[in-house]
Amino acid sequence: MKKQTISFGCSFSVSGSWDVAEFARRAEELGFDRISVGEHVMDGNPPNPTLLSLAAVAAAAGATRSIRVMTGIVIAPLYHPILLTKLVTTVDLVSGGRLDFGIGISGQRGTRIEYEALGISPNSRGRRLNEMLAVMKRIWSEENVTHSGEFFNFKDVTLLPRPLQQPYPPIWIAGRSEEAMDRAATMGDGWYPYLFTLRRLKSSMERIRQYAAESGRDLGEFRWGVLQPVAIDQDRNLAMNLAVEKIGRRYATSEQDPAGIAGALSIVGTASDCIEAIEARVDAGVRVFDLALLANDKADFYRRMEIVARDVLPYFRS
Repeated sequence: MKKQTISFGCSFSVSGSWDVAEFARRAEELGFDRISVGEHVMDGNPPNPTLLSLAAVAAAAGATRSIRVMTGIVIAPLYHPILLTKLVTTVDLVSGGRLDFGIGISGQRGTRIEYEALGISPNSRGRRLNEMLAVMKRIWSEENVTHSGEFFNFKDVTLLPRPLQQPYPPIWIAGRSEEAMDRAATMGDGWYPYLFTLRRLKSSMERIRQYAAESGRDLGEFRWGVLQPVAIDQDRNLAMNLAVEKIGRRYATSEQDPAGIAGALSIVGTASDCIEAIEARVDAGVRVFDLALLANDKADFYRRMEIVARDVLPYFRS
């Protein structure tokens, strides 16, 4: 295993805390390679409190010096492509070229409400995103862009300045569907799945390679990542209880109980257990890990960040 090729981020996954700057500073001090922040406009009804990703990672970048910041993810179909292109460029510039642009359509339960609130059909979101990606790449690299498509029409658009990262910040594609894997293979710079079993992670990577081969694309520079829930503790039983509470009960089905779901979708256990599970994903081809640490509150979240930094990260960097 080439440990030096593996990088580790930390996702801002603790609820009820909005101090992204403090989180980013701690992550940088502890030696993580990036932080990420997800988003929703309105997550359910009544909604869970949420942030917007680009604004949050801009604050994180302003509080740090070298750590990369990632939108994990921007729900791109909720935006107009011209405005989103400008926002992404702005954050890339103010961060000094430290932005990773993670995007998706949000297929989670209860998220139709935010599409409907903005007057956008949830059924169009995949096609809408495909059109947006093609348009945004043109705007980042061309002048006087004119476009006439299914969802967007505009004339003579030139956006300056350009991003620091040329031709644009790395685009990470999230999703679960065949369409998402095809999108990653043909339009993205990286794959960023969430809540995947190890088996599904492997199969998705193989499908992306197949789609890329069919389109004639070389994936030599492609980034293979995962947003990975992690319940880490010195006590393996306490770690599993946490995973059941945070993941298992939320995603349990009639076919599988909460403990089975938690064990399949999360990395669970002691530092040694987590190292073994990460190694299995490295063997599958993952090189970029974004750890969504499960925790009870902010203090507990930071405690688990410290465990990872002390007992997990050095193993992969020695």
